[in-house]
Amino acid sequence: DALVRKRDTVSQGGKSADGRRRNVAAAFAVPDRRRPLVEGKRVLLVDDVLTTGATAEGCARALLAAGASAVDLTVVARVTEMRTRPI
Repeated sequence: DALVRKRDTVSQGGKSADGRRRNVAAAFAVPDRRRPLVEGKRVLLVDDVLTTGATAEGCARALLAAGASAVDLTVVARVTEMRTRPI
């Protein structure tokens, strides 16, 4: 619970890579009371599915802004072809 979503976002489905980045921009944060959990630490971020990396990037930016020394990412699955519109 060191990382929280501070604002709701719409679904990432059907969005371009740029649209996905804009959708999650500044959507994540580390609450002040949780900063000691990440300050000066290397953080491992785990994601179930990586499409464009926009959500992971947004999370990493929040963790680094809170003082994490580094953020690494591991994913379970990677989307290799992204459709820009729903089927």
